Amino acid sequence: MARTDRLMRLMDVMRRLPAPVTAARLASETGISQRQLYRDIATLRAGGALIDGEAGLGYRLVEDSALPPQSFSRLEIEALRLAVESLPRIGDAELSEAAQGALSRIVATLPERQAQQIQHAIMRVWVEPAERDAPRVDMALLRHACWDEAALRISYLDLEGRESNREIWPLTLSYTERTLLLLAHCRLRMDFRLFHAHRIGSAEPTGAHFRPQRAALIREFIAKRGAPPDTKKAGR
Repeated sequence: MARTDRLMRLMDVMRRLPAPVTAARLASETGISQRQLYRDIATLRAGGALIDGEAGLGYRLVEDSALPPQSFSRLEIEALRLAVESLPRIGDAELSEAAQGALSRIVATLPERQAQQIQHAIMRVWVEPAERDAPRVDMALLRHACWDEAALRISYLDLEGRESNREIWPLTLSYTERTLLLLAHCRLRMDFRLFHAHRIGSAEPTGAHFRPQRAALIREFIAKRGAPPDTKKAGR
């Protein structure tokens, strides 16, 4: 691993993990030896990162010089924390982990007083996640296909138990408490369809792309549907 990549990875781990983090844990998370870790900590400190702690006690990232300083109101801090804690109810594990990482980066740039406020937020989410069928398809694949405007070939089981294979142009993902939906332009039906993620049996890129048509297709969908579509008709 290149030195710059290794140092960036170490900083990311220190932002994410609750402090203080032991040298053994940091070394394990970054895939390096503890001896190398101590050298990397010294390098980061020399570069301006304020890292509190020492060997045997653990380390805490006090201030991250790689990120610009941020300032938020108390309510904005509470809202960020609440939004991140709400994601496990509607998103998948990878999405929730990404949100926690983003929040850790934000906390690393806050003045100490505001960093303490986010650790002692008064607004919390205690509602248990709603029961729903877990997606069988890789959600990361669906997200990247939407971002890259890449066509997919999927197998799908509709609400009436009929299985079909079709090519789709994935447009957006909708996260709700009870289901994950993929809005796509179905090339078999030549129309928009909502696919329940847990009913997609398989998905693979076709190698084709539909850029730059995504924005125009979404505008067309909104114009045609107006109100949110009935999810009971999804995927037909």
